[in-house]
Amino acid sequence: MATLVLRTAYPKVPVIGHPSYTNITPAIIFPAMRISVLTETAPGERRVALVPDSIGRLVKAGHEVVVQQGAGARAGFRDAQYATAGATLSASAAETCAGASVVAKVQPPSAGEIALIDPGASVISLMKPGRNAELVSALTARKLTGLALELVPRITRAQSMDVLSSQSTVAGYKAVLVGAELLPRFLPMLTTAAGSIQPSRVFVIGAGVAGLQAIATARRLGAVVSGFDIRPAAREQVLSLGATFVGGDSVSADAQAKGGYARAQTDEEREKTLAAMAAHLPDVDMVVTTAQVPGRPAPKLISAAMVATMRPGSVIVDVAAESGGNCELTVPGETVVAHDVTILAPLDLASSVPFHASQMFSRNVLTLLQHLTGKETTMTIDLNDEITGAMVVTHNGAARA
Repeated sequence: MATLVLRTAYPKVPVIGHPSYTNITPAIIFPAMRISVLTETAPGERRVALVPDSIGRLVKAGHEVVVQQGAGARAGFRDAQYATAGATLSASAAETCAGASVVAKVQPPSAGEIALIDPGASVISLMKPGRNAELVSALTARKLTGLALELVPRITRAQSMDVLSSQSTVAGYKAVLVGAELLPRFLPMLTTAAGSIQPSRVFVIGAGVAGLQAIATARRLGAVVSGFDIRPAAREQVLSLGATFVGGDSVSADAQAKGGYARAQTDEEREKTLAAMAAHLPDVDMVVTTAQVPGRPAPKLISAAMVATMRPGSVIVDVAAESGGNCELTVPGETVVAHDVTILAPLDLASSVPFHASQMFSRNVLTLLQHLTGKETTMTIDLNDEITGAMVVTHNGAARA
């Protein structure tokens, strides 16, 4: 097997692409795969990395799949379904990981799980790159290849592997439902014997995958919906869903960065955005915020002063809570009431719809595995491949540059 060659001077944590390395062979080929699926141990996590349907496809392709007992139970998939699909069930995490070529998870592996995985194997999961130095160090020390699902490039060829998009779809849908549960109003217009009920007004900030799904869900429930995004392409998308577009003056022709994400705004652009928010918030009953910038804290778009102008009983659902939140009063993982407005900051919203979230997540992982193996039962880690190379966090004892 090809290896990385080190010079005498090297950083404490080896880094792929660092000048202290030479003769890096970009492609490593592994023998026929044993794919292992662990039970998630992160608090509140109910999803599973691979569902029985995906496992059936992998088994038919010639792979061996081992699933820890109970791995899919919280998502609605019984052990018997995995056995029927061709998986081998194991009683413990250690037994599941033994001899694995690939370990598939939803959440990043713990230190204990990493210690169970054979050196040279690959781990496919969410890894919170850039915010998880301890994980990178542990994977590097164990000489594991870490493939971060958050780093799937936004290119046409990789759309079916895009976990962030699939799980954002779930989050956008659920955000409206949790907001509606606490809203002291009906969402739709109702005509009753007691008179007519006016529909609630829902404002969605950020028209990415989560935001567009939130708009569509609120519209289905009968609300009057408005949306906002700084990217010019978002206007047409918002309007196509039957919502109105707010703050057209805040849109910048170059607001979209590489990969389709919004770039950070200039001070002048930010002032226009905040002014648009401030003018619109007093007229709405529910706000769903989804604005995020990759690799940075979520932009603060709703100040405490703006919250004070909102209607009593209004609800803010801050989907960006995991990266700090879009509201100044957001407390990640908690519900806060300020100025008679309820501010929800749910974490891991996708996990609250575990059955379909797991199905979508599993299809993303399955497609990635098919990409890594092609038509063979062997797996190739090709650092020059535009998909694989973009996802690799650690490989063969080195961290990604």
